[in-house]
Amino acid sequence: MAEFEAQTEVREDDPLEARRVAAVLDAVEAGDVARLTDLLEPLHAADIADLLEQISSADRRDLLRLWSGEIDGEILSEIDESIREEVIDSLPRDVLTDAVRELDTDDVVDILEDLEEPQQALILNSLESVDRVAVEQAMAFPEGSAGRLMQREVVVAPDHWTVGEAISFLRDAPYLPDQFYHVILVDPRMKPQGYVTLGRLLSSRHDVPLREIVEDSFRTVSATDDEADVAYIFNQYHLISCPVVDANDRLVGVITIDDAMNVLDEEHEEDMLRLAGVGEESAISDRVYETTRQRLPWLFINLLTAILASMVISQFSDTIAQLVALAVLMPIVASMGGNAGTQALTVAVRALATRDLTGSNVWRVIGRETVVGLVNGLFFAAVMGAVGWFWFGDARLGAVLAAAMVVNLLVAGMAGIMVPVLMDKAGVDPALASGTFVTTVTDVVGFFAFLGLATLFLL
Repeated sequence: MAEFEAQTEVREDDPLEARRVAAVLDAVEAGDVARLTDLLEPLHAADIADLLEQISSADRRDLLRLWSGEIDGEILSEIDESIREEVIDSLPRDVLTDAVRELDTDDVVDILEDLEEPQQALILNSLESVDRVAVEQAMAFPEGSAGRLMQREVVVAPDHWTVGEAISFLRDAPYLPDQFYHVILVDPRMKPQGYVTLGRLLSSRHDVPLREIVEDSFRTVSATDDEADVAYIFNQYHLISCPVVDANDRLVGVITIDDAMNVLDEEHEEDMLRLAGVGEESAISDRVYETTRQRLPWLFINLLTAILASMVISQFSDTIAQLVALAVLMPIVASMGGNAGTQALTVAVRALATRDLTGSNVWRVIGRETVVGLVNGLFFAAVMGAVGWFWFGDARLGAVLAAAMVVNLLVAGMAGIMVPVLMDKAGVDPALASGTFVTTVTDVVGFFAFLGLATLFLL
């Protein structure tokens, strides 16, 4: 027993170190609930959720069977959507009911969005009637909208109150949200007029009207606004919370900074996954079938673009047969163009996502990237021209290689910016397929320029 404990000793400063995961799996296999509790109870809910995502599906079911009574709402809300449905199916109904009742309405909505109808009905039926109505109203808003993101638990005060009246109200209120940052001031029609931070509220005299200490950052968003637009507003104007209004400008909820930042993180993650062509919902816990299904279409598209590049090469087969050195040097031209295009593409997609690249500066940015491509092309033309000359002892081959390098890096800089901009103008997510198009352009142009110039000047 002492030997087992020594082997499974873990460090508290690294919640997901390999030894802790191994110790958890050992405790699950042994059916040792006490040991499992000792290992998991000190962890933050987010770390427990990460651990559940790292282990296999079979181990996850066994762990939940032993430790299901300790799964609370905070852990449930932290679990990745890729395994959330599986976890919910593994939990006893009473555990699930207690866990969901602990959550704010926005967290419940977040969970429901990724579940099938039977699981949604199960969770809705477990809620108190007031909470169930609030969640159902939120679910009625379009997916990805502010109405889905907001929480209905809001702290409001009449806009004619004083600081003292607001403080008395907060002290006597039977219920307040677990976390809130502002007291929202409303008129008799429940239309937001401003908000006051808790810090200003507590540091002001009791006789000061709330209207006199409202924040300059106050603004509202519509419940139908896209959540990405809401996240941009939070990031752009450094908001902590933001009231949500309906079509009649009446207060219906509030969005807090943690939810807005989650949206930003998700948007960035989706862009990265799309740029890599692995699907926007890929997760480390996905099964083989799911991972294959997400990646196969993009690999097929890449195959088609590779065939296109090969068709360009085939047009110069006689040239390559007469000068084998061209086959050795072709990958260098294509690779440099692809890398340069990807650099410009990454900058463009990120700038479009953050709205830093707009119609007012797009031509300036295109011009900058074109000049950067030209300068890089000239530098690497000098390098590769010398390499081609000394490697194969042919100055003309070095000159052709240098010229092709200039052409391809120049085109790569332009394509890296223009392709995502044109896709964005066409209403297509620029992260979705820009990488494939840019790589195709640089491959085709690189091969055509290099082999075409070699045909003209070397044969």
